[in-house]
Parts: sequence; C-alpha cells; structure tokens
Amino acid sequence: MSDNRESAIQFPCDFPIKVMGRTADDFDTLVLSIVQRHVGNLSEESVTVRASAGGNYVSVTVTVIAESQHQLDNLYRELSGHERVVMVL
Repeated sequence: MSDNRESAIQFPCDFPIKVMGRTADDFDTLVLSIVQRHVGNLSEESVTVRASAGGNYVSVTVTVIAESQHQLDNLYRELSGHERVVMVL
C-alpha cells in the first residue's frame, strides 16, 4: 500500500520505534499488542526491552517493517495516546 504524501522515508523499510513507560511486568506485552494491530506478527529478534538506570522506567524498542507513512502515523497515534505510555520515539 503506497502513501501519496511526501516522505523522506522509502517504504517498505525497517523502522525502529522506542516506547517508554513506568516499569511494570506487562508493559512490553501492552506495547507489543498495540504494535501488532498495526504491523502484524513480530519476531523475537525485532523486540528489545531495557530498564532505566534507576529501574523506574522501561523502554521497549520494536523494529517493524513499515509499509507507509499512514501506517506509522496511526501506530504513533495509538501508542502516544495510551495512558501508560510516557514517550514514543
């Protein structure tokens, strides 16, 4: 699926998305469930989870195969709108 809007990104491409939130046992599961709604299944190699130095926050980095700017916009919108997500990069 192609997006007609100008973009500096050439689609399809590997695209890393970093999502940060408060440390909780299920935060990575939450992030993955949202990401999978937009991109489908993910491999274990495409997901990295890292705790902050103080242990209060966790980041989940997911590398997805982005098909369009529209897909990325919708994914960012849903992630950043979730109450448990502090930041999306």
